[in-house]
Amino acid sequence: MIVSVEKPNGISSDFDFHSMMINCSNALIWFSATQAKSAEQAQPDANKLVSNDQFTVPQNNAFGSTFRDYEVGARTDKVEQHYKASHINQTYDFVKKIREEYKKLNKAEMGIWECCELLNEVVDDSDPDLDEPQIQHLLQSAEAIRKDYPNEDWLHLTALIHDLGKILVLPKFGGLPQWAVVGDTFPVGCAFDEFNVHYK
Repeated sequence: MIVSVEKPNGISSDFDFHSMMINCSNALIWFSATQAKSAEQAQPDANKLVSNDQFTVPQNNAFGSTFRDYEVGARTDKVEQHYKASHINQTYDFVKKIREEYKKLNKAEMGIWECCELLNEVVDDSDPDLDEPQIQHLLQSAEAIRKDYPNEDWLHLTALIHDLGKILVLPKFGGLPQWAVVGDTFPVGCAFDEFNVHYK
């Protein structure tokens, strides 16, 4: 449930204040952010984002490196090993077994921020761009989306929570191998497609 919240007293009027409350697992978490630019100024130029009716993907990541380059970089070997293990082990039968186990929803009950903090313990082996705890990725994603789309608070939240499932690699939540949890997904039970990451 998302509830609108008025700007608290004491916040300077030249800041654009965005906040939301989330009621999740009986815990209220207050997410807020301020920014100096007005919403109109912060909106991205549509011509820069869309070309030929398609979203234009940025060429560089936040660190100035080529974005999502699976062939070049310090993490190339680790990423390649990850996808090899994933493609070998992520079978239809394995997915059915894991789905039965995890649909019980009996591992834990927690608030969103508590879950985010657990990602301080997870570094995603499938990510060619980031060799840092996943909480940094969540916060970077949410802030980047908030900067480009300041009026879309639902999108800020989506960016923040999009990788919370990665806690499944932690022992408390089953200690699944990373190949079973992280990385680009692909359908199982059918022919392996050449468009899958690390197809070969």
